Amino acid sequence: MVNSVLPKIPWFTRRSLLSRSQQIIATLIRHGLGWLMTRAEGDTGSPSAARKLLRQVKHTQAGELVAALIELGPTFIKFGQALGARADLLPESYIEALSKLQDEIPPLPFEGFEKTLVDELGKPVHEIYAVFDREPIASASIGQVYAAELWTGEAVVVKIVRPGAEEIFEQDLEILADMAEWVHQHTPLHNLLNLPALVEEFAYTVRAEFDYLREGRNADLFRHNFADDYHVYIPEVHWEYTTRRVITLERVAGVKINDLAGLDAAGIDRQQVAENLMHFAMRQIFEFGLFHADPHAGNFFVQPDATLAVIDFGMVGRLSHQTKRTFLGIAIALDRGDANILVDELLNAGLLTRALDRRALIRDFERLFDRLSGASLKEISAAQFMGDVMSIALRNGLQLPGELVTLLRGIAISEGTGTLLYPDFELIKFATPYLTRFWKEERSPARMMPQVAQSAMDGIELSLDLPRRINRLLNQIERGQFEVNINQKILDEMTGKMQKMTNRMALGMIVSAVIIALALVMAVYKFDVWQNLGEYVFGFAFISSLVLGAWLIWSILRSGRT
Repeated sequence: MVNSVLPKIPWFTRRSLLSRSQQIIATLIRHGLGWLMTRAEGDTGSPSAARKLLRQVKHTQAGELVAALIELGPTFIKFGQALGARADLLPESYIEALSKLQDEIPPLPFEGFEKTLVDELGKPVHEIYAVFDREPIASASIGQVYAAELWTGEAVVVKIVRPGAEEIFEQDLEILADMAEWVHQHTPLHNLLNLPALVEEFAYTVRAEFDYLREGRNADLFRHNFADDYHVYIPEVHWEYTTRRVITLERVAGVKINDLAGLDAAGIDRQQVAENLMHFAMRQIFEFGLFHADPHAGNFFVQPDATLAVIDFGMVGRLSHQTKRTFLGIAIALDRGDANILVDELLNAGLLTRALDRRALIRDFERLFDRLSGASLKEISAAQFMGDVMSIALRNGLQLPGELVTLLRGIAISEGTGTLLYPDFELIKFATPYLTRFWKEERSPARMMPQVAQSAMDGIELSLDLPRRINRLLNQIERGQFEVNINQKILDEMTGKMQKMTNRMALGMIVSAVIIALALVMAVYKFDVWQNLGEYVFGFAFISSLVLGAWLIWSILRSGRT
């Protein structure tokens, strides 16, 4: 049962954040999202509770959610963008609406940014830069970007953190984390997704974007990785003019990668540009395990020789070896049309938010492969395939790791840009040599021998220590000190429910016995001497029995059980 009255606002936030918390919840209520903050009573872990919540999600207009996020400001806009990338968690209508959110806000006057610049670099602007355009070339919630020129004559861009933005984000992140934890504990939403984990991942990403030293290090890593690659160019970081809140980067020129008319006018081969883009994506995944997590068209400039100049390394993803193997397993499953392989890879990499029906999951993927079986490579869109995988994951309660989802999203964006540049571009055909090479490297003696050697050493160490461990175990058994501890939350929950049921039965029996006993005593005994006192005693006992009985009935009805 769900209370119709919202909780007092907000019991999950600190007193210093009360005003902002009330504003956030009031905005959610005004846009029809008040059910998010409604306490659910009874068994919030039951499938019926999850299904009821799903109906509420579907009945809420996605446009209302977007409007609420825009009204709540930059932190929630960026959170909406992060959710918009999780097609494995939200229905398609929500993903489509959230994908339209733009982190573009009106620019602020330069005076506030100038103070930050001077405070960080310790010199007036004119001493550092020979030319500095006070009109920003880009403005976002994190900071603003300015064009400048060093005294050495080098053209640069200067990114400066927006004054006060970090404090506002931290306040909203704290509230968002408290809200996510409350919703997770008091509503059936935990059956659908791990909201606190999503907020934690989002907070980590946002805090990283505020650290321009981190962005500079990321840019240097990419510059090092692609130093010998004539298909890709990474601008240089000017570290002498870079701090945590200010970063100065080499300014790159060129044609925007989605400016088809500009590319044609410059005589640039669009097919080569598309291949260079996917070459950049494939090397990141299979060679370096470090990838650009925001590969939209605005971050790529095409040079006259079709080389790609890549900018903005505030958001990068890092792939563990296991995640790369999972991605390879997905590709192999697609190539073979084997649903069992695909399910195994997803389960190894995924996080289940509710009980899984493995046979249903395999059946969904077999149907997907049946649809693809008669199609040619040209007809198979990686973006569509990944979208289908995400939909199946959502339907079956499989929440994929954030890094894998970000990677798949980046590939889908890159494929879309590649197809825009060259309509006959075939991602799967282009990616096959990279997949084959990575597959061979994974099974090469050079890669396998260290793992075999380490496993052998672990086995030897275990065999040497095993007799002592067995001896200690046998001694504990002989002394009667051997114990087995089982800590299983579901058993505690079942025990608690059984205890409540037993208590109700016992209370019902006691109340019934008291009422019957009172009736018998009243019928058998006569009170000649203490007539008045007996009436009070029996009257009090009778009324108490009625009250206890009424409370028992009400508690049973309130819990939704008969």
